[in-house]
Amino acid sequence: MHTQDGVLHAHPGESVLETLERHGHHVEFQCRSGYCGACRTPLLAGKVHYAAVPLAFVSEGECLPCCCKPVGAIRLDIKKR
Repeated sequence: MHTQDGVLHAHPGESVLETLERHGHHVEFQCRSGYCGACRTPLLAGKVHYAAVPLAFVSEGECLPCCCKPVGAIRLDIKKR
């Protein structure tokens, strides 16, 4: 996973949000299930997988880190705050 701060390595089965948190990134979220959309983040490259279709609207080029997992390498428009 690539961010503005460099490369982050995801553990197997870990959500994008869990990977970001483990590497010290602060991401706004409320539900951790794709319901609220508070964590919506620009997805610049790559693909993510959702175990279930999120209830929050997700546009092309966005992802909900709380409930998706990377499919291979991805690039997010996010940096540490």
